[in-house]
Amino acid sequence: MNTKVISLVSIGAHPTSGRMRRAEQDARAVELGLQLAGDNLQVLHAGDPHEPALRAYLGMGLAQLDVLQQPAGADVLGVLGDYLREAGAQLVLSGSQAETGEGSGMLPFLLAERLGWPLVVGLAQVESIHNGVAQVLQALPRGQRRRLSVRLPMLATVDNAAPVPRQSAYGPAQRGLLAAHEVAVVEDELFTDAVLQPARPRPKRLKVIKAKSGADRMKAATAKASGGGGQVLKGVTPSEGAEAILKLLVEEGVLR
Repeated sequence: MNTKVISLVSIGAHPTSGRMRRAEQDARAVELGLQLAGDNLQVLHAGDPHEPALRAYLGMGLAQLDVLQQPAGADVLGVLGDYLREAGAQLVLSGSQAETGEGSGMLPFLLAERLGWPLVVGLAQVESIHNGVAQVLQALPRGQRRRLSVRLPMLATVDNAAPVPRQSAYGPAQRGLLAAHEVAVVEDELFTDAVLQPARPRPKRLKVIKAKSGADRMKAATAKASGGGGQVLKGVTPSEGAEAILKLLVEEGVLR
């Protein structure tokens, strides 16, 4: 395949011990990239080139991992966008959310906006790439899949629906090269003044099942939930779509 594929990776953290490791979703992005491009895959990280956790990606069979040197608290959006444009990337893969740092999940969206590329969320599989158009499968809730045709270049985020990453071997991890590149540094003023705290999922109200027999209770527990309040938007204008999104954010209490 002649398509230039780049996988973006970050530093992960074990959910229990907090030990630095490869990020689970980023490792899936590398696995998907290896299946598509093989040895021609380029893996890119913006941060500290001396971080030992990066070698876990090399242990997946990579000969080299490129690192754009950035200190903690730097805004990597600009340097990543410039590098991807100059490198001639056609397909950029990343995880949907970082395990360390801000962990907001906004970087892929901001990067796609900066590059002017389409963004596919929840990429499960790339079926084919032909004449500059990629046919992909997008993961939807409840195990559903949606087939999309997207013109390259494009950026895609992967989650747990993507292929399971291969194990990292110690030997290749130590033999691989961490190639550091000196690039411009832009301080992220918003991140510097922010106070970070662990994210906690909002509690969900449990549905009370009123059933007389065990069979009725089992049927109610395993029944498919009906989303009566959902709305599918098709063939709407950008302004109508924006109004629907804004209304939902207000109803959910995100905006006031």
